Amino acid sequence: MFRVVLILAAGLAAMLPAHAQERVRVVASFSILGDFVRNVGGDRVDIATLVGPGGDVHVYTPSPIDAKKVADARLLVVNGLGLEGWLPRLVQSSGSKATVVTATKGITPRDADEDDAHAGGGHAHDHGDGHADPHAWQSVANAKTYVGNIRDALIAADPAGEATYRANAGAYLAKLDALDRDVREAAAKIPESKRKVISTHDAFGYFAAAYRIVFIAPQGVSTESEASARDVAKIITQIRKDKVPAVFLENVTDPRLMQRISAETGAKIGGTLYSDSLTPENGDAPTYIDMVRHNIRTLTGALSG
Repeated sequence: MFRVVLILAAGLAAMLPAHAQERVRVVASFSILGDFVRNVGGDRVDIATLVGPGGDVHVYTPSPIDAKKVADARLLVVNGLGLEGWLPRLVQSSGSKATVVTATKGITPRDADEDDAHAGGGHAHDHGDGHADPHAWQSVANAKTYVGNIRDALIAADPAGEATYRANAGAYLAKLDALDRDVREAAAKIPESKRKVISTHDAFGYFAAAYRIVFIAPQGVSTESEASARDVAKIITQIRKDKVPAVFLENVTDPRLMQRISAETGAKIGGTLYSDSLTPENGDAPTYIDMVRHNIRTLTGALSG
């Protein structure tokens, strides 16, 4: 009888769902990466995010709770390209033995200096990786590279879950393909003469290159430094000269700068774009796909008229 009970218990254990087994503890540096990990990892991962919804990853100050999260993690998923300047010190102080996964591995970084010169922004900030623009997720094609890197890292950390990770990643990549097609179609409907917008900081360079919309920003690729009076004056001149139809607020920056530029030029405020952070569940952009769809809807709504 005792042997039968043991066999039954073993059989039940084999049938238990992944979340009843020990999950892989993963820490993502900010909300967009957290969403990618959730989509690939599903029930096999226990995901914690350092910079949560609405937070600004550029200027984040880690807390003692963050050090505990990093110390307990098996995988630490980071963007790289100098985005998380505060992270190396946090990892060192936490004593973490986590495997660090750089989600942008294999992506050719955009040169922020070059793009600033082209856009007339004249503003670039060193992130510690030369002048690489870290916002690579703004191109959906790049987001697919992020997902592939996260899938491979999860398989290496948890080989038993390989079939799950491959299936989840495959289903999510198909959604990203559909998203990319939809964004291209929507952008193509904006008249060529109206494909110029002003956003607060230079977060949309990869989006601009992928979907042929010109973004001009008074702040550089980081939100750490404020735009100078000279930069703002240059932007105002450019809006008047090029008849830029709309300026856009961002969810991680102070709206007053854009409100001032709008008031001085007559360019309307076209809405809020989500750049570096998702929103809480009840917001416009609780997931990456929601964020990209919201941004293209907001842009086409303001520019197609």
